Amino acid sequence: MTASPRVIIGLSAVVVAAGAKGPEVLLSGGQPAIGLPFGSFDPVGHRTFELAVRDFVTAQTGFALGYVEQLYTFGDKGREAPVADMGLSTDGDRIVSVGYIALAGSIIDGQRRAGIWADWYRFLPWEDQRTMSGTRAVQAIIAALSSWATTPERQNRVALAFGLNGLSWNESHVLERYELLYEAGLVQEAARDRAKSNPSFIPMTTTDYAGEAMVSDHRRILATAMGRLRAKIRYRPIVFDLAPQRFTLSMLQDLVEALCGVPLHKQNFRRTLERSGLVVSTGAMETQTGGRPAMLFTKHDSIQHAGTTGLALPLAKR
Repeated sequence: MTASPRVIIGLSAVVVAAGAKGPEVLLSGGQPAIGLPFGSFDPVGHRTFELAVRDFVTAQTGFALGYVEQLYTFGDKGREAPVADMGLSTDGDRIVSVGYIALAGSIIDGQRRAGIWADWYRFLPWEDQRTMSGTRAVQAIIAALSSWATTPERQNRVALAFGLNGLSWNESHVLERYELLYEAGLVQEAARDRAKSNPSFIPMTTTDYAGEAMVSDHRRILATAMGRLRAKIRYRPIVFDLAPQRFTLSMLQDLVEALCGVPLHKQNFRRTLERSGLVVSTGAMETQTGGRPAMLFTKHDSIQHAGTTGLALPLAKR
């Protein structure tokens, strides 16, 4: 008698911290390949998805989560998308992949963090448009996509995702860009998944612009988290959950630029920040910068109130 297909619910967490060089994500050290902390949901042993995620992260990394938010549920079937693989499924099983995002604060405040951490641009290098390497990665991707985008529908998707044909680059369209690369076979996960169904498939040659692969559909979940966090910066003061308790305006701008991967206009950013009422002066000066002392600020108490808006992102001219 053939066993009935099972529905397996996989839970993964993107835990983000702000390091001196930019955003970092927590990795699971208990796997043969690079991935996020993850596990399958046990309907008997786990009361809620969120509690299960917290258990997985602590068990696999030693890190206890604070703020946690559900990101997205991927359960597509028959769609050109990264394959979720929990290592527990058999042919015919259906995996529903649920992603979460958690914020782990700032290292600048001296917070001790357990686990293995990595720069998130290591996996999505084209998303850092502050650097020449990120700009070159986008140029290489667009050139590679040109041979794939042979229909008007594909051409429109590429233009929208990468800001072509008079459109602007949207820093929050991270998932759309990654899924285009997957469909076009430009990331290693695409070769991995296609080789499973076609043993004679010849994988592509690894390129610098494609970034580092992750297990299962974890890079897709990371892209979703990056896009969500970038979008929320504009309408919620979430950046202060990653900022140190006291900061200069330059430090805050550096953090926002690092998270969003785009350079900002310094004077316009400061004007919009001062008008927002989100920060207040501490009356103290930062003297460790090696240059002229700068005023230290902290977040305003009103940030805790519902309805508080986020930050505008006045882009620098490029």
